[in-house]
Amino acid sequence: MPATLTHRFTVDDYYRMAETGILKPGARVELIEGEIVDMMPIGPFHSGSVYRLTRIFSRLSKSRWLVASQGPLRLDKHNEPEPDLMLLRPAKDDYTSAHPGPDDVFLVIEVADSSLAYDQTTKLPLYARFGIEEVWILNVPQKQLEIYRAPNFLGYESKIILHEGKAAPARFPDAEVDVTELLST
Repeated sequence: MPATLTHRFTVDDYYRMAETGILKPGARVELIEGEIVDMMPIGPFHSGSVYRLTRIFSRLSKSRWLVASQGPLRLDKHNEPEPDLMLLRPAKDDYTSAHPGPDDVFLVIEVADSSLAYDQTTKLPLYARFGIEEVWILNVPQKQLEIYRAPNFLGYESKIILHEGKAAPARFPDAEVDVTELLST
């Protein structure tokens, strides 16, 4: 029996589908490994957490990074996830000419409630494979912040779990956030 062939979409294909109406305006999808993946619906805790993270990291920025929420991250021609929050290297054009890529990212944060398994088993290894230096998963079901650092092709070498206390991006140790505040309702 012949092997099954799968067509993987490129980012260009993905955008053409949106332009021609195949993907509806406002569709909550992302391109992962060439497949168009439906994203989970966003509940009040999820959206409120993204607002809170945006407020906190905007206040701490001191123009060292750009805070981007729920925007595309171009990893390669087959991968364009939409993390809940990114701290990006400032760009003169604020990324109006091209989406940020792996070298532009200081930190990715995913708020994981109904999406926890997907964020941990699909998106986290993808971020590591493309060298995203640090990923935080706000693990809502277990009320913990998971901090992943030191990426390699297989995953992250360092995993820190916090239920309380302070956390800061490795690149910006003075930008401390209160973990309890991040996890509060």
